[in-house]
This record gives sequence, structure tokens and C-alpha cells, in this order.
Amino acid sequence: MIDKALPPGSKIGIFGGGQLGRMMAIAAARLGFHVNVFSPQHVSPAFEVAHERTIAPYGDLAAVQAFAQSVDVVTVEFENIPLDTYEHAAKFTAIAPEPTALAIAQDRLAEKNFLTSHNIPVAPFVEINREADIVSAVYKLGPEGILKTRRMGYDGKGQIRLGGRVDPDAAIQAYRGEPAIFEQIVPFKLEISCLAARNYDGAIVFYDCPKNEHRNQILAESHVPANVPADLEKLAQAYTAKIAEKLQYVGVITVEFFALGQGTETPLIVNEIAPRVHNSGHWTIDACAFDQFENHIRAITGWSLGSGQRHSNAMMVNIVGEDMDRWREFATSEGAILHVYGKDETRAGRKMGHVTYLYEKS
Repeated sequence: MIDKALPPGSKIGIFGGGQLGRMMAIAAARLGFHVNVFSPQHVSPAFEVAHERTIAPYGDLAAVQAFAQSVDVVTVEFENIPLDTYEHAAKFTAIAPEPTALAIAQDRLAEKNFLTSHNIPVAPFVEINREADIVSAVYKLGPEGILKTRRMGYDGKGQIRLGGRVDPDAAIQAYRGEPAIFEQIVPFKLEISCLAARNYDGAIVFYDCPKNEHRNQILAESHVPANVPADLEKLAQAYTAKIAEKLQYVGVITVEFFALGQGTETPLIVNEIAPRVHNSGHWTIDACAFDQFENHIRAITGWSLGSGQRHSNAMMVNIVGEDMDRWREFATSEGAILHVYGKDETRAGRKMGHVTYLYEKS
């Protein structure tokens, strides 16, 4: 924790050199901060806009120490930074968010247990530590479910969907021996996310919840407004505020929800927590005076938060893989605002940029 607001000219350290780090660095520079990006990769999108770069493995604790000592506060662009690395940095400078948030988000079982312990609904699940647990899970929850590794899963990685007539033997064949959970598939109507920024004083600012559409388990589009009932959005914000408060969270936090529909016993359940800025909030760059990246920087440096109010309706479309070849089309389309991440190689399933379309608020 920092004692007072950091002035312009202070230094921010970011673990991770991807597009989220890039957009955080841009926001930080706009406020007059200098950024040092730590990444194991020699070519990283965030390096192009950073004041300094540190290239070293996350396990190089001497490099981590030097990095931490060179900055006034350290943050992360993704939740799977090794905890030992992050906690080592905390010995030498302030960090935000706290390591607890990363520890919970890195382990699906820990995340589910954290949420249920605070009476926040999740899909029914069973812990899987051996093959026999899968047999029990299938009989308990039914054959339609998702087998998820507990660690290192995003954009559909580490997940195997088991459909209608799957028997326990088929589920066992899908199991790779890693600690996992078996999660029941719920009949949700749509997916929304709630993005909030929280500072050291506990003040919290919400953005409007976007409706999210996925293709091949990767976010394809986010739409605001989501056109969900106001009480549902308020419930999402209440759950998010509770999560942030229990974690004593500082920065932008994102909670992904399945909306099961009005009239159901549980209208919203949490899919997962992301303790960071988030893909589904990229529309805020163009549709809000204070986007998610600026408010994250404001939070971790002790500044007051900017409003989350949007001035326009928006649709954000991810540019994935070879869709990047259409950059001329995006760049010349009326109303399209193009953001390119500067990645060195185009690969299938890789997020290369995004386009935001703005519309008048109705």
C-alpha cells in the first residue's frame, strides 16, 4: 500500500508485456507516469510504449528485486504471474492488487470456495483429484458438464466439455491427471461482465455491464448497453463490490456472470473472477471519459477515481488471428475505431487488436 498519491513522474511497474500491459502503459503515460514493463519475452507489445523494459524469467528473483526497487508501485496485466514472483516484489515496493486476489483467481477450486463462502452463487461443481472422483461427479451432477483444470485456463484452455450422453468412462478418458473441477453446465440466457475500479480508501466506480458473445471460447464481441433489467445489473454490481471488499482489492477487477433469466431462483451466477483490466472493458477507451486502464492506474497510484459513466453506446469486436489481414477495412470503415496491439506474429486464436463502434445513447 502507498501512503499518499504518487505525483506525475513516479514509476509504475507492470508484470506482463501483452496488450493489457500496453494499454495500461499508454494510460499511465497520459497521466505523466513512467512505466517499467517486466516480461520474459524479448518482443512484447507493451515494450513499444514503455519508458523502460526488464527482460527476465519470472523466476529470476534478482531481476524481480531490481525491477521492484526501480518503481514506486507494481501491478499485473494478467492473473497467472507466479505468486512467488509477485510476493517477492512486495518486499521491495508497494503492489496492487494484493497477492490474495491472484492466488484465488489462479485456482478454480479456490475461486469457487471463496465465492460460496461469501454466499455468492456459482455453478454446481465437484473437486476432481483422481479418476474415481469423475465417476462420482458425473453421477452427482449429470453427464453434461465441463472438466476444467484448476490452473492456467483462459480463452477455453484447460477445458473439456462433456455433452449429453457421456458416460463416466468417456469422462475418465478426457481426464489428464491434473487437479481439476467438474462443473455442471447451466442453462444461461446470456453472459455479462461487471467491471469496477476500487481505490485504497474503498471508493468504488462501476462501468455499465457489457453483454459478451464468445466464439470458439474466445470473446468475440461486447455490447453496451447489455439491455438486461436494471435490477440484474445492480445485483452484478453488488456481487462485484462484495468480492472487491472481501479481497481488499485495489485496481480494476472484473467478474464474469451467467444470467439465467428473471424468475429463476438464482438469476445470476459467477463464472470467474479476473483481478485485472479485462477484454470485455476495452469499449471504455472510446465510450467513456475515464476508461478502465486510466482508472486502474488512478487506483494503484492513490489518485481519486474517474467516473465510469459512458457518453455513447458501443460495440467492441475482437480482431483474432487472420482477421488482422482486414486492417485496411477496419481502418476505413465509418464509425470504426481501430486498436492494433503490435504483436509480431499472427496466429489462429491470437488476439491481434480490436475495433470499437460508437452509437448515440438512446
